[in-house]
Amino acid sequence: MNYIKEYKRFIHSYYFYEAIRITIGITLPAIVLQYYDLLQIGLLVSLGAMATSISDIPGAIHQRKNGMFGALILIFLTSLIVGAFSSFFILKGMLIFILCFLYGIIGVYGARLNAIGVAALIIMVLCMDERVVGWDILYQSLYLLGGGIWYIILSLTLFNLRPHKIVQQAVGDSILAIGDYLNIRAKFYDKNVDYDKTYHQLMVKQNEIQDKHLLLRELLFKSRYIVKESTIAGRTLLIIFLETIDLFEKSSATFYNYESMHKKFDGQSMLTEFQAFITRIANELHQIGIAVQKGSESKDSQQLIRRLAILKHRYEKFVAYNRSTENITALVSLRKVMQSLEDITMRIYTLRQYTKYDPLKVKEYKFSDNYDPFVSKTQLSWRTLKENFSLSSNYFKHALRLSFASVVGFTVGHIFNLGHSYWILLTIIVILKPTYSLSKERNIHRFLGTLIGALLGVALLYIIPSSTGKFSAMIITMILAYSFMRTRYLVSVVFITSYVLILFYFLDQQHFSTLVQLRFLDTAIGSVIAFLFTFLLVPSWEKQSINSFMVTALENSTTYFSNVAKAFAIGRVDDLNFKVSRKDAFIAQSNLSAAFTRMLNEPKFKQKNLKFIHQFVVSILTLNSHIATLSYFTKETAHKYQSNQFKEVEKDIVFHLESTKKLLLHQQIEQQNNDDALANFKKEITALIEQRQNEIQSGLLRGSSTSKVLVEYKPIVDQFILISRLAKELEKAAKTLETSA
Repeated sequence: MNYIKEYKRFIHSYYFYEAIRITIGITLPAIVLQYYDLLQIGLLVSLGAMATSISDIPGAIHQRKNGMFGALILIFLTSLIVGAFSSFFILKGMLIFILCFLYGIIGVYGARLNAIGVAALIIMVLCMDERVVGWDILYQSLYLLGGGIWYIILSLTLFNLRPHKIVQQAVGDSILAIGDYLNIRAKFYDKNVDYDKTYHQLMVKQNEIQDKHLLLRELLFKSRYIVKESTIAGRTLLIIFLETIDLFEKSSATFYNYESMHKKFDGQSMLTEFQAFITRIANELHQIGIAVQKGSESKDSQQLIRRLAILKHRYEKFVAYNRSTENITALVSLRKVMQSLEDITMRIYTLRQYTKYDPLKVKEYKFSDNYDPFVSKTQLSWRTLKENFSLSSNYFKHALRLSFASVVGFTVGHIFNLGHSYWILLTIIVILKPTYSLSKERNIHRFLGTLIGALLGVALLYIIPSSTGKFSAMIITMILAYSFMRTRYLVSVVFITSYVLILFYFLDQQHFSTLVQLRFLDTAIGSVIAFLFTFLLVPSWEKQSINSFMVTALENSTTYFSNVAKAFAIGRVDDLNFKVSRKDAFIAQSNLSAAFTRMLNEPKFKQKNLKFIHQFVVSILTLNSHIATLSYFTKETAHKYQSNQFKEVEKDIVFHLESTKKLLLHQQIEQQNNDDALANFKKEITALIEQRQNEIQSGLLRGSSTSKVLVEYKPIVDQFILISRLAKELEKAAKTLETSA
């Protein structure tokens, strides 16, 4: 691991900047008011800031504003309502049930509303102190309100000082992720590759990249100062993002027959050299990503271009040495690998040029007039809520689990006189999620993180003698906790536990040991309750929803294929429809593989048709990869090899994909004749290969027009053949599943 690169990647990331902002927002009010002997008020103001910060998730600035102000209103109202009922045990229990249900189900409107609900729930839990009565309830609510307002002012001020910073960090982060993706792809050229493990790693990384692209579409296409206004910085970042979308498509294009390559060429060094060069490309992308995050120019060393020239020279020697009649097909595949590496290298060179923020480059770029089709709109309609008000909705079931589990946790804390039961409720609220697998993961991470964090916190208190040193340790662990909050929950819990323990030490040194023991007990009780309700009360198993993910992925991949295939029938591609369908296909693929990953974390007896679903997920991944490769030829050679016969091929493939969808939906499928729509194309390719073999045997090794046509035309036909084969395999597998059901 390159520790210097990882360090730069971390300190220039959005997560680190966010952590510093949140830490300042939370700690500053308490520090300032402590100076005036108003620590209790300071802690309430800090609590209001902390709760408001939960709703400040990345997105367009107007969405962030709306989210924070929405959270602010709920925080204030929740504090008032809970305070008014705090002295009545039964009423308070009923209120906990109602608020948990309401704040849990608003997650149907998306991540931002879900975060607002979590913020309000945390305030609900922390405001259940029975000692706050009368006017103090209003004062408490106002202090929380003041803390929220302080955080909003801080967040918006920092944004206005550097409005493009969050976009730079998000774009840079996506480039870094694409570099990671290529590092994984490079493993296919290793003779000892574990194919199943590598494919799984690719699926996980693709999901991560799609999430980052989804965020960037929200940041860029919903921000007026990026799309509508003509600032060089904003327009350049938009260009870089659009270029990375195409770069990722190229990077995720065709999965070659690696086993065949290894079988033929493992005795020589070419595959190893391909692997080394792909790793260099990944490193270049990491450098560009960090530069974009910093907002600086990525220095062009020309090293990659020189390495490409060396690789190309060695490749030509390799081809000359291995050129024979039996190796023609394998060498054509290797040439496509070489051409792909050349194309990606040129794209990286272009990306480097854009990091100069050159006004002339921006003026030359052709922007779309409308980016609305690339973003989804969240509408706060009653209809959405009504549609989810049933046991078929994961959010409804989650809200029920959250409500019942919280009431049980509250009751257990009261019956066994565990002091303040708020820690039990906090544990339940943090752990319980709409899906079983995520709740299970959170439960394990919460328990382990608390244990490790407690040891770290106690160790820091023991080895650091001065109060100033202890306070500094608390601030550092706080920054680290919020830095990893969205990416590595286990690490985040470790540092949260550490800084909370140090905070407890400052607040009550006399009873510190007792407090720590109680918090451990509360965490254990909360974890057990959360686990029981996740497993027993209307659990959400992926087998109940995986079919809808499969159908959606199939539909979007079919549309994606049709938009690409039509280009070979009419000689051109509809750019907007192509890009929108590409986005939809990759998002649906990401959602499907994420659902499958969640299923793998569920109990074995709940994993239905696992082998078929795994095959289906890999097939969709491979299908989209082949379509992405086919799309590459639409601009280069589609007009040159345009033929109406491709229309028949498209219809045939779409028929099989539609039949698969109908089988998944348990619908009747139509019968089709068994004629091979690709028969004529296969004959043409066979004739070209035979002609080229004759040329080689007669000594014509270079400069053949047949060779040029073969290199251009065969990969196009190959992609149609592979896509057709995949479509038929999917239909066959679906029929087998239907028969055995």
